[in-house]
Amino acid sequence: MTRVEQFEQIRRDHAREGLSIRELAKRHGVHRRAVRQALESAIPPPKRAPESRPAPKLGAYRAIVDEILRVDRDAPRKQRHTARRIWQRLVEEYGAEVSERQVCRYVHEKRRELGDVGEVFVPLISDAGIEAEVDWGQATVRLRGEEVVVHLFQMRACFSGAGFVMAFREETQQAFWGGTSALWNGMAGCLT
Repeated sequence: MTRVEQFEQIRRDHAREGLSIRELAKRHGVHRRAVRQALESAIPPPKRAPESRPAPKLGAYRAIVDEILRVDRDAPRKQRHTARRIWQRLVEEYGAEVSERQVCRYVHEKRRELGDVGEVFVPLISDAGIEAEVDWGQATVRLRGEEVVVHLFQMRACFSGAGFVMAFREETQQAFWGGTSALWNGMAGCLT
């Protein structure tokens, strides 16, 4: 639900039921200040951008980190400093009393400014009918009035995400091949 929709619901509940600010805040799970804002205007106020706080302990060492990163741009990729190594050097060589996390954040921001950090992802693309994920599970079913544990052959196609489940009395290799052949025979019938 968007903030505009939430403001609309708050205004509607107030108009229809005459609920108090406290009751509206409780019902909608928001602060009373948000309820007052909703009653004043149907349009939520813009979010304030967070103020950047200075990092006084890191401030004195930013020039050193910048220089390390500048020199690293000319070095072979495998020989460049990691953010952790930069932090270790600051502590060992300069006696810095700064957190590793703060150095990592600064290095990441600086590398992004320099254009050294790109988006990294592995595309999960499969061709139709080529890849699938298979697993076994168990279920208790009522068969001819008696509870029986059956083994479920479960397969999900990576391309479409379509699932297939078939029950067997035993979890064997023969059952596995029976499940895959039943799946492919069924799919062949659907395709023709």
